[in-house]
Amino acid sequence: MNRDALLEFPTGPIRVVLDTDAYNEIDDQFAIVYAVLSPERLQLEAIYAAPFLNPRSTSAADGMEKSFEEIQRLLGFLKAPDRIPTYRGSLAFLKDVNEPVATPAVVDLIERARQRALGPLYVMAIGAITNVASALLLAPDIIDNVVVVWLGGHSDQWPNNYEFNLLQDRHSVRAVLESGVALWRVPCVPVADHLMMTTYELEAYLQGKGALADYLCKIFREYREHDGAWSKVIWDIAVVAWLLNPEWVPSVLAPSLTLNQEDPFPWDDSNPGAVVRTATMVDRDVVFTDLFQKVLEWSQHA
Repeated sequence: MNRDALLEFPTGPIRVVLDTDAYNEIDDQFAIVYAVLSPERLQLEAIYAAPFLNPRSTSAADGMEKSFEEIQRLLGFLKAPDRIPTYRGSLAFLKDVNEPVATPAVVDLIERARQRALGPLYVMAIGAITNVASALLLAPDIIDNVVVVWLGGHSDQWPNNYEFNLLQDRHSVRAVLESGVALWRVPCVPVADHLMMTTYELEAYLQGKGALADYLCKIFREYREHDGAWSKVIWDIAVVAWLLNPEWVPSVLAPSLTLNQEDPFPWDDSNPGAVVRTATMVDRDVVFTDLFQKVLEWSQHA
């Protein structure tokens, strides 16, 4: 398909896969649930476990495995472990753009992207973009049938890119930006960071509404014990919301910027690349309302 067409919003249901570092913190869990519970728009074909390294893992490989297990746990709550296949991703971040790795997740992504008769494949990338980069490097022929919807980095005007997904694997970011793939990007600041949630609000809606709802409340509450008006950004649901309704996440088309590889890793506008679609804001209230309603409706019929 023409790249320009892939930068426009599709009509009707769309094919999607989700690439997630699900155990990295607690926002991925909400994104997984949101995607699974939105079949009216998203035909979720597979979920891929992405690597991560932070205090919740001992290595990138350990982070990927813990993410795989967390995906399975959530699909169990959703009664969908046999309906939505899950694949393990990379055991490490890319060492170089010339060293992609063919993991089960990457192989599956390539195979699905080549099914052109089924339409474009939208890749919701909400962790380190390692698996996606490997797929594009190993099979550049898929670029005409893939849209990468990536939550990573900050806005083009932000003075730095101190952002977890981007910093985990800058080689993969470079590979994706240079691949020519149709890219939709959700900056973390100042877009996804509007998706703030408090324990009090979450529990008012979901506590006691079933095993899935209680699990979401539990991981939120346990993520950081804190008195007072503590809030947590549920970053990753921005990607799901954008594909559900573009009016909830307004965006613009503009040439992509290159990533300066030196600290503080700002965007460099001296050599602009292909046009990408970038989110400019998110309607926090309508997104959380939609998510809560879907969890409650599912819990009533589970």
